[in-house]
Amino acid sequence: MGMATSEHIYHTADMVRELNAAEPRHWPRYECVYGELLVSPAPRDWHQLVAQRVLIALTTYVERAHRDALVYMAPADVSFGRDDVVVQPDVFVVSRVEARAGLRGEGWKAISGLLLAVEVLSQGTRRADRFSKRQLYQRQGVPLYWVVDPETRTAEVWTPDAHFPAIERETLVWHPAGALEPFTSDLAALFAALFAEP
Repeated sequence: MGMATSEHIYHTADMVRELNAAEPRHWPRYECVYGELLVSPAPRDWHQLVAQRVLIALTTYVERAHRDALVYMAPADVSFGRDDVVVQPDVFVVSRVEARAGLRGEGWKAISGLLLAVEVLSQGTRRADRFSKRQLYQRQGVPLYWVVDPETRTAEVWTPDAHFPAIERETLVWHPAGALEPFTSDLAALFAALFAEP
């Protein structure tokens, strides 16, 4: 009988947290979705740049127009209260109520729902972001999930009931309940520095 490999093991959230804690360089990063282990290599500089721009734009927006929310960036261990899930969205928004629960000592385990999740595609994460994690976010009722693709300069926009994404080529829009105005982000500006001439 052959030895079990990681492909034949159902991973728990605690197992994944131990893998991440044992990695002194913090890369690769490990996640699991319904027991499936996902491994992400160190991000490229352009990936970090796009994620950072999304983070700054969303943070500016919630501080101005939706003060009941907070914006975070990976690394973070979001498990939705499940013991077979732990994911690290590139950027995500939670309610201040959930954020306060985490500050009281419950940490990331207190996060049971996201208002918005954003993943920036890279070669190493493309399948997981578009399929495994997308299905998780839909099943957990995340109202809006953006899969941002710097290569095509587009974004997939997913809602919980969608079978296929809406492909956005110009502007990302998010109007959460209770917000004074919608969030908008111009995709051309988001990707501009990646393709500018030196």
